[in-house]
Amino acid sequence: MSQRYTHEFLTAMPKADLHLHLDGSLRPAGLIEMAQRSGVELPSYTVEGLYDQVFKESYNDLGEYLNGFQYTCAVLRDMENLEQAAYELAMDNLAEGVIYIEVRFAPQLMMDPSRGIDFDRVMHTTNAGLKRAKDEYNGQDAVKNGEKPPFDYGIINCAMRMFGKKGFSPYYTQLFQTLRDHEPKQVIKIAAMEMIRASIRLRDEEGLPIVGLDIAGQEMGYPAHDFKEVYEYAHQNFLLKTVHAGEAYGAESIFEALTQCYADRLGHGYSLFSPDMIQDPNITDKEGYASQLASFIADRRIAIEVCITSNLQTNPSIGAVSNHNFKHMFDHRLATVICTDNRLVSRTTVTREYELANQAADIPLKRLKDMVAYGFKKNFFPQDYLAKRAYAKQVLQYFDKVAAEHGVR
Repeated sequence: MSQRYTHEFLTAMPKADLHLHLDGSLRPAGLIEMAQRSGVELPSYTVEGLYDQVFKESYNDLGEYLNGFQYTCAVLRDMENLEQAAYELAMDNLAEGVIYIEVRFAPQLMMDPSRGIDFDRVMHTTNAGLKRAKDEYNGQDAVKNGEKPPFDYGIINCAMRMFGKKGFSPYYTQLFQTLRDHEPKQVIKIAAMEMIRASIRLRDEEGLPIVGLDIAGQEMGYPAHDFKEVYEYAHQNFLLKTVHAGEAYGAESIFEALTQCYADRLGHGYSLFSPDMIQDPNITDKEGYASQLASFIADRRIAIEVCITSNLQTNPSIGAVSNHNFKHMFDHRLATVICTDNRLVSRTTVTREYELANQAADIPLKRLKDMVAYGFKKNFFPQDYLAKRAYAKQVLQYFDKVAAEHGVR
């Protein structure tokens, strides 16, 4: 399919990334610098070596894809590194026209209580890096005089669907030791509930822009309904919710995220248009179930955070981008937000993901603008609804200006 849009236009147009893992999106050179500073051992200390051995163009499976996180999480337990990573992530986004990001990560993976690195410190450090980038960018004359929209961000905190008795992080290891007579699933739920309570406290008492809850990690065997109470607590405290659903499991996991976890958005949602991935024996008409669910999601305008490169890498059986389910999402008029997932692990950018979306479907300018709009209308903005509307309006006017400058119609 021919590309309607130039790389330059897609880079210049204002964009949002709502599915962006901090620990999967370090600069490779930054990772090397941080590892050397903190004494963390890496397989290679050159960018080429890391790309060759860890952060590849393609992976055999999800396990290989996740391999690199052991190194990024290790360096991010140093607070100087964590602030640098957050700052560099914001700057890398700004360099390609991404002016709103929702950065997600599992704070408990970074915590090390014995070294005084508790939840509050992790959150304040991450926010400090993002805020430094925001203040720098928004201090420009072009932003101050309204020529360009400002940069803003929110933080989404992830609970982990699963972790083991040791190795995931010092915090989790210690928690398992403290609660040694609990069932492992109970320990995991306790950690998730502790995280959501702490997130709401920091939002309400200290004004941190913690805007949402997510659940990350292995989908198979750790269903979202296990965390129903955690999501209910978020729901009752006006914290918005997204769920990794339909990445490695069937459409029934998407239904569960919507009905049991009150999901405001869906992370990936890939399997919605792969009825063959449904495993629930009670669903006999798989095609019909998937079709009804897709119509329900479209009608409710529940946004799907689409991460094309990541899906192709974690599920190599998809093959080419032309086989990706994004084209079905597009044809069914779903609210799709184009996201990166992991800029380092997937070796991608938001601009690159828009190029792939345009290979998968023929997207006229009006629909492209709609997709950009979803990133600003379906985000979990850290201010009130009126401020969010005004920001989205300014961004979309700027989109029209950039399109005119690039001769795009």
